Amino acid sequence: MIGLGTIINTAGIVVGGLSGMLFGSLLKERHQESLKMACGISVLFIGIAGAMEGMLTINNGVISSSQAMLVTLCLALGSLIGEIIDVENLFEKFGEWLKFKTGNSKDSEFVNAFVTASLTVCIGAMAIVGAIQDGISGDWSILATKAILDFIIIMVMTSSLGKGSIFSAIPVLIFEGLITVLASFLKPIMTDLALDYLSLVGSILIFCVGLNLVWGKKIKVANMLPAIILAVIAAFLPIVF
Repeated sequence: MIGLGTIINTAGIVVGGLSGMLFGSLLKERHQESLKMACGISVLFIGIAGAMEGMLTINNGVISSSQAMLVTLCLALGSLIGEIIDVENLFEKFGEWLKFKTGNSKDSEFVNAFVTASLTVCIGAMAIVGAIQDGISGDWSILATKAILDFIIIMVMTSSLGKGSIFSAIPVLIFEGLITVLASFLKPIMTDLALDYLSLVGSILIFCVGLNLVWGKKIKVANMLPAIILAVIAAFLPIVF
């Protein structure tokens, strides 16, 4: 069933948020930190595995790397475009609107909780790559894996940052749902090379999400998302990367 991955992911976030509100007080700060680190390390290795699969090849027992130019150009140009658009700022504005509409205008931490949670579970390559695979082939395995990670992450964030974290389910539902539908329409023109490029650059962004989870927010991953679009476009250019 196409779209099942988005439903599973959204449900995981909601259940995680409710669990954080109900049982968050039982988790000590060191428990929350340990769970956060475990999620971050898991995401790091998911990203590394995907990137290595796309960049390393074995010929006659010799390991060689490729696609370095593709990765460099997509990340550099994508980051520049993302900074000009400033995706993260758009999310903050949406958080302010949602804070007012949900009757949480007096919650001083609502926007911070919503934006932090949304950028962690929504603006990430796992969401994009997983939604595209769901739309093209009906493979929702990446989003199911992401749902487990998001359940833990949102449970921890809700208990520490507040209930604004739960509302990150809204952009996830919209974001992944739209990408899944769009991917299903683009399926006839999506080539294997385009999917390979998308998976490679997407996996590197997944790695960046893991870095932010383990060492704190150091990278504006949201503003790097245009790199994924550029990766798909690159597959249709008459250039060998």
